[in-house]
Amino acid sequence: MTARRDPPFRAEHLGSLLRPSELLKTRAASDADTASAAELKAAEDQAVKVAVDMQKSLGYRGISDGEYRRGVFWGSFFQELEGMTEVQNPPLDLFRTYVPDIAGFLEKGDRPGQSCLCTGHIKHTGKSTLIDEYEYTKSLVDAGRSGEVKLTMISPVWYHLRYQEGKAYPTDIYANDEEYFAAIADAYRTELDILYEAGVRNIQIDDPNFAYFCSEKMIEGWKADSSNKRTLDELLDVYIKCYNDCLSQHKDKIHFGLHICRGNFRGSRHFSEGGYDLIATKLFRQLDVSTYYLEFDTPRAGSFEPLAHLPGDKNVILGIVTSKFPELEDKQAMKERVLSAAAIMAKGAGQTREQALERIGISPQCGFASHEEGNAIVWTDMENKLRLVREIADDIWPGQA
Repeated sequence: MTARRDPPFRAEHLGSLLRPSELLKTRAASDADTASAAELKAAEDQAVKVAVDMQKSLGYRGISDGEYRRGVFWGSFFQELEGMTEVQNPPLDLFRTYVPDIAGFLEKGDRPGQSCLCTGHIKHTGKSTLIDEYEYTKSLVDAGRSGEVKLTMISPVWYHLRYQEGKAYPTDIYANDEEYFAAIADAYRTELDILYEAGVRNIQIDDPNFAYFCSEKMIEGWKADSSNKRTLDELLDVYIKCYNDCLSQHKDKIHFGLHICRGNFRGSRHFSEGGYDLIATKLFRQLDVSTYYLEFDTPRAGSFEPLAHLPGDKNVILGIVTSKFPELEDKQAMKERVLSAAAIMAKGAGQTREQALERIGISPQCGFASHEEGNAIVWTDMENKLRLVREIADDIWPGQA
């Protein structure tokens, strides 16, 4: 079995980068109606160019725009669909308060400030909210490498788990989760049609929800909630089917990678803990993506053992370098971790360690600024982290992108 390559690449990052202070100032001015839309776009363009130049100089190929045109990592895909409505300062009784990100807000005395709800029949408008991001980034890379540009997208199941049973959509619109997710899958496929036509060939889907299935606190909360109509294992099946329905028409034409995120909020906070053991078999064997971007920077992410379930024709990008703090990891120790992961993968897939290494890349464990305020680091720290990832990759896979 042969895993897809180029993309993914040996050295990767997870899309979001620290926003320059001038961009943040201009966006704040735009929000206050003291800067025009044209001024904001010019600031975004300039910031993206600087970020792209930085990625090129460090030897990265899966280049992103840093998510500089978004305030948060999920962007506005759902908000722009017919039948979905953005809700500011939503009532707390809307949420399952044991879901890790909601629980994380409440522990700090905060509340969710924004969410998105289904309020009618879901339909794509025919206009993509992601095209401008891709088109400008594509203009900054060599023409022959436009298909390598990485576009990040939100999970198709993002606006579901957080809501209490029966509150994600009106039951007079969709009778059950299957109908709701079928409508989302149809809209997602339309989005992918538009992106493919524009030249997009490298997509990373960001999904914190799957990490929540690994959280003991989440599992305990789910079991204690008598309103839930499904077990978590049954819900995992529903989510995987939604993904596969979304990607079914494009999985052989676009490289899809799944980033399972454990949380990356302001001040370098995370939300979820727990190894991948509980979801590995289904997620790795049944979900139709080529690559998994997994977080392995701290013990809270568990061991490499679940990688034994990764099929021999799928890749993993090991997030062994943290994006949350400036201290640099030891290069030799990280190389040894990669070899350890390869040995586990080899045993599980009936391969040699060298064959398993062909299915591996490395990255920071998450983005540097999933929220526009960013992690507790500065630009130089981010460059140092990205440089370290590139150096480790070059030592393990000399001469490979």
